[in-house]
Amino acid sequence: MSAQIFSRNANARFRVSLIGIGLLLFGIVSALVGLYLSPWYTNQGIPIPQPVPFSHKHHVDQLKIDCLYCHATVEKAAHAGYPATETCMSCHSQVWTNSPLLEPVRVSYVSGESVVWNKVYDLPDFVYFNHSVHVAKGIGCSSCHGRVDQQHLVAKAQPLYMGWCLDCHRNPVENVRPPDQIYNMDYDPSALPLEARQELIAAYRIPTDDRLTNCYICHR
Repeated sequence: MSAQIFSRNANARFRVSLIGIGLLLFGIVSALVGLYLSPWYTNQGIPIPQPVPFSHKHHVDQLKIDCLYCHATVEKAAHAGYPATETCMSCHSQVWTNSPLLEPVRVSYVSGESVVWNKVYDLPDFVYFNHSVHVAKGIGCSSCHGRVDQQHLVAKAQPLYMGWCLDCHRNPVENVRPPDQIYNMDYDPSALPLEARQELIAAYRIPTDDRLTNCYICHR
């Protein structure tokens, strides 16, 4: 009579072990995905410290300063641009002239060295994005940047994952708006009837085939 190598409940233990390993792997993958999508990783909704605590809510919402006054290159260049120190001092040479918060601006004005702002929307080097193209095609600031006019300190409104960009490239009709509403933070594109938005797509000559999802569009 041969000796029994495995106990009678070995199969049950093996099945339980497999289930346990599977659940452990599932938990690890879920945790990693959750971390990847979390604000801790994307910085979404988390204000980025700046050398000067500039409040968009105060300047845009309360004082009604137009976006183009500070971001002067948004309609003609890939980058929206930061305001020159002279732009800031056009007002702050007369108001809040002794505020400690504005000391970096005054130092910049005297020294001629630019204030170094920290990027909030910092895309990888392998991603090409052009602000002027999006503005010219009827995509408003708030579609990507959210209600900046309600933010005292700017934080990312979107995670900027490729899938999020592709969703808009596949269906731009969800975000397109009339030219006079590009800089209107309070404008809701869905308030315009679908037929009218489709007419805008044609007027802006936005491709309706798969050209906007071609890799070359963003990776050049």
